[in-house]
Amino acid sequence: MKAGIAGIVGVVVVAAAAGGYYFGARQAPAPVASSAPAAGQGGEAKKERKLLYYRNPMGLPDTSPVPKKDQMGMDYIAVYEGEEPASSGSELKISTERLQKLGVRTQPAERRALDRIVRAAGRVEVDERLLATISPKFEGYVERLHVNTTGEHVAKGQALFEAYSPELVAAQREYAIAARGVGALKDATAEGRSGMSQLAESSLTRLRNWDVSNEQIEALARTGEAQRTVTFRSPATGIVMEKKAVSGMRFMPGEALYQVADLSRVWVLADVNEQDIGHVANGRMAQVRINAYPGRRFEGVVTYIYPTLKMETRTVAVRLELANPGGLLKPGMYAEVELASGAATKVVAVPVSAVIDSGVRRVVIVQVGEGRFEPRTVELGGRSDEWVEVRSGVQEGESVVVAANFLIDAESNLRAALGGMAGAPKPDGDAKPPVTHRAEGTLDAVDARAGSVTVTHQPVASLKWPGMTMEFALANASLVAGVKPGAAIDFEFVERKPGEWVITAVKPATGAAKGAVKPADPPKGR
Repeated sequence: MKAGIAGIVGVVVVAAAAGGYYFGARQAPAPVASSAPAAGQGGEAKKERKLLYYRNPMGLPDTSPVPKKDQMGMDYIAVYEGEEPASSGSELKISTERLQKLGVRTQPAERRALDRIVRAAGRVEVDERLLATISPKFEGYVERLHVNTTGEHVAKGQALFEAYSPELVAAQREYAIAARGVGALKDATAEGRSGMSQLAESSLTRLRNWDVSNEQIEALARTGEAQRTVTFRSPATGIVMEKKAVSGMRFMPGEALYQVADLSRVWVLADVNEQDIGHVANGRMAQVRINAYPGRRFEGVVTYIYPTLKMETRTVAVRLELANPGGLLKPGMYAEVELASGAATKVVAVPVSAVIDSGVRRVVIVQVGEGRFEPRTVELGGRSDEWVEVRSGVQEGESVVVAANFLIDAESNLRAALGGMAGAPKPDGDAKPPVTHRAEGTLDAVDARAGSVTVTHQPVASLKWPGMTMEFALANASLVAGVKPGAAIDFEFVERKPGEWVITAVKPATGAAKGAVKPADPPKGR
């Protein structure tokens, strides 16, 4: 009896389902039939886009035919016809409307010489070849000073001071006696005249070696009277840089009493960073700016690159020579130096803004057709302020994205495309690419100079980390542009090398931070 009742119920259910299907098919209008009248009534109605599926907002490969949220509460993104990735796996398709909204700009890769400007700090120094020191070669006393102040301008041959020396007076008398003896022995034997001539010549040589002027020697030979003092004169036109002479002081042979520098030409010693020294060469022109003369530039030329490196600052000294008309450049002044590297050969280059550094590899987005883009891993070479050499990955003439390339990354699921690029080299030979981890937290501080941020994050399940405050490197400084310290963020990061964690994506948090995070010890390797 029970079996019969069950059979009857089953027949009724099947009949009801069939009847409902038939009724629904008769009542529901076909999609084409319903759209045709609307088009006829409204003229040229706008064609509705066809919804294909919903994709994961964080770039994961899963999709959904219906709207849903991910584990972080973010809505899946709708993908319409014409916006789906190309079948090749590495090529991306984006509608023209979306490109206009994103503000995408492209620029062709071109062959050009990379004129890099190397900037360095320096200081004005005296040209050592134009520096003269006045130091007597005998013992004596400063009798009288003619130039008595440091910084005074002197001309070549101008008297600086007068010195008295008993040795000098004795040498003058010896020469005067020898000179008279030569005249008195005209009728003597040849041997006698030769001996007296040698004595007079040795006395004269001693006076000349002691820098006694020719005028004084001629007066001594003419009158036979020794002068009590000898006058020391400036050997060059310039500025008295140092004066140790004091009236009445005693000086010893070789003691420096005056130092005179010709400042019509000066040096600038620039401290160039170790990584930039390869772009500097002798003979290159340089621009020098001095704080004392804002808006004015002085031109110089590189004349010498010093052979040693300063271990404390990791810099190499580079010497420039500059003309100094009017003496505007004064020794000790601080200088800002710009050195032109002047690359001789042309290379294939793209704008610096076209390169995306993911923390693992460097990528350039290439436009391969209308609305079609392809991410390519590139090898970079030298760079200038605005351009960077591409050694592989991009050919001359190919258009690369120079603006909104990070937005294309976010909107078009570039990370999934990069992971499936055909023939893309892996970080370490056959090793698997780095795993991307996700976390929520609060941005505490940004160090733009070091390219790093400090984040207090929630526990990271994929790494079994507790909540903590730690420092992350940034794949690109633009990731935190507009994000102020204290803001709640959702971010992705990878381990570029042991102990080095690099943030590759940052988005505003969808909700408030999940309470305060109690800092813990950082993971091993930091």
